[in-house]
Amino acid sequence: MTGDACTTPLRVVLVEDSPRIAALLREILETDALAEVVSIAEDEQGAIDATRKHIPDVLILDLQLRIGTGFDVLRALGETRPIVIIMTNYALPQYRARASSFAVEYFLDKSLEFDQLPGIITEISRRIHGCANSAGR
Repeated sequence: MTGDACTTPLRVVLVEDSPRIAALLREILETDALAEVVSIAEDEQGAIDATRKHIPDVLILDLQLRIGTGFDVLRALGETRPIVIIMTNYALPQYRARASSFAVEYFLDKSLEFDQLPGIITEISRRIHGCANSAGR
């Protein structure tokens, strides 16, 4: 991946235990070169390992995993972690509050807010790369 900072895709670790949803998310993220999915994990330890190994810009995190939870991942990574986008089918007020306690900026309900992901990725890219617009996207 070459190019200036404004056209460089965000590096993403995707943590999703449904292969079908993971494939759909990857397709959405990699359309128009918004992001590059550098790893997909389906459980807590895989998420922790992938995040530490790949040092992504963004961690897209499901809360309910095959083994462990997204909150366990956040606890293990501590404050030294990428920008987190939680995408869950369990968008309960208590989960939103708990995510907020981990300083998670983005919390999306998979069934209602899936379509917001490209805009959020563009916003994060602008913030990270310091671009006023994303005309190249």
